[in-house]
Amino acid sequence: MDQSQLGELNWRLSAHPITLLIFLAFRIGSLLMYLFGVLFISNFVLVFIITLLLLSADFYYLKNIAGRRLVGLRWWNEVNTATGESHWVFESSDPATRTINATDKRFFWLSLYAAPALWIALAILAIIRLQNVIWLSLVGIALVLTITNTLAFSRADKFSQASSFANRALSGGIAGNLASGLWGRLFG
Repeated sequence: MDQSQLGELNWRLSAHPITLLIFLAFRIGSLLMYLFGVLFISNFVLVFIITLLLLSADFYYLKNIAGRRLVGLRWWNEVNTATGESHWVFESSDPATRTINATDKRFFWLSLYAAPALWIALAILAIIRLQNVIWLSLVGIALVLTITNTLAFSRADKFSQASSFANRALSGGIAGNLASGLWGRLFG
């Protein structure tokens, strides 16, 4: 594979094409089911249930399978049973032992941020078209699920970058890393 293809939006370049296609199928399927329901299908309950099942499958698959396989990130929420406090836990794969495919990474982050944006646009459209206010409840559920995953994976990514920076700083020395970074920027 030559350098020009790295990160290209072509599912055939993925290291995990089945995982990527299933991830995209759930994401796109829920949006399409909602749109077909609003435009062509008069049975609200059927569309609501199928869209909700697709959204739930997307949430679970992204959180537990696609995030780990495509970008090496995972998150979950733990609740302390004694105090009732909850906190988010973030996990990332070790960059020394695993390389992330540029195509997988690009598809993952693009779809992670595009889905909530599309659902927000559909929410605005449902508010503008007052005849379909009942559809707003489904859009609200979709927004909660997609934004939760987006925020959690964004935090997991920041956590992994911060921990990898801390590991590099502690292993190579902060002064050495700063000097090599400055040298690389000046003459790179």
